[in-house]
Amino acid sequence: MTKIQLLPLALIGALLVSACQERRADRIAFDGVFFRSTASNIDRTREDFEVTVRPVSASLDGARDAGRHEAIRYCIRNFGSSDIDWVQGPDGDDGTLTIANDRLLLRGTCAPK
Repeated sequence: MTKIQLLPLALIGALLVSACQERRADRIAFDGVFFRSTASNIDRTREDFEVTVRPVSASLDGARDAGRHEAIRYCIRNFGSSDIDWVQGPDGDDGTLTIANDRLLLRGTCAPK
């Protein structure tokens, strides 16, 4: 292959690498840890949701904050408001939190705007 033929391949490779780095730069660390968190609706209603955060063993305080952040993102994305009525919230006492398989489970309802 000539240099001219390799140029498009090099550009594509550079774009792929920079796109991956941008996604990593957008991640937020809580208590110095990057948590994996997901939010999903419960019982076919978008208002009621649950958030799972892992690995909670890395930092309980960080997992609480990561879960709160994911819940706020979910409510803003679906309802345009960050108001949440917590059923099992991140501010509960340590013994009342639902933790299983190194995952923290939070539940709430997005409050209407």
